[in-house]
Amino acid sequence: MDGWVKLHRCILDKAIWTTSTPEQKVILITLLCLANHEEKQWHWKGKKFICKPGQFITSSISLASKSGCSRQNVRTALTKFQNYDFLTYESTKTGILITVVNWDKYQSYKEETNQPTNQDLTNSQPTANQQLTTNKNYKNYKNDKNNKKYIYADFVSMTEEEYKKLIDAFGENGTKDRIENLSLYKGSTGKKYASDYLTILAWERKEKKTNKRRDEAFGEGTPL
Repeated sequence: MDGWVKLHRCILDKAIWTTSTPEQKVILITLLCLANHEEKQWHWKGKKFICKPGQFITSSISLASKSGCSRQNVRTALTKFQNYDFLTYESTKTGILITVVNWDKYQSYKEETNQPTNQDLTNSQPTANQQLTTNKNYKNYKNDKNNKKYIYADFVSMTEEEYKKLIDAFGENGTKDRIENLSLYKGSTGKKYASDYLTILAWERKEKKTNKRRDEAFGEGTPL
């Protein structure tokens, strides 16, 4: 993950900071670091979804891992930050959609010359015609137009055709489990693969070989 985010000094005087626990402060900064700086395509509620700047899809497990805090701390922080109008979030079985309020106002690459320095972080909504100068905090996936990759988990992306092939092979739940396992592994180890789709297939093949050797060693179906 590359790039940077702006952290305004005036946040030190705001209630969202002064009333937060040390864990909540860490989670707040983690959320800012994870938010998209440009539009990205994700898979959300079984459909393709465009994440706008300031939005991202994650899970309580992933946020806990990245922030080093407990899942309960994460849930409590999200509720608190929503009450302070710092963010909004929508939780489903497949993940959490988080939207940082006023993202383009405070994270735009272009400085506003007449902007007051002590504006409240939770004051006013962004207007539709505000333009965001792209700050490439995330590396773009370099794919041609006919091989567009979509993000299916925090650290897993593949083409729509590859995802459909996994569904055909393992079913929807089996595919989600394998994608989540790969995402957790990549997130915890920092490893990268040329193809997440082929990595899942390689893992599956390796597991089958391991199971076959085990069955041959102990005798599959042999009565005790």
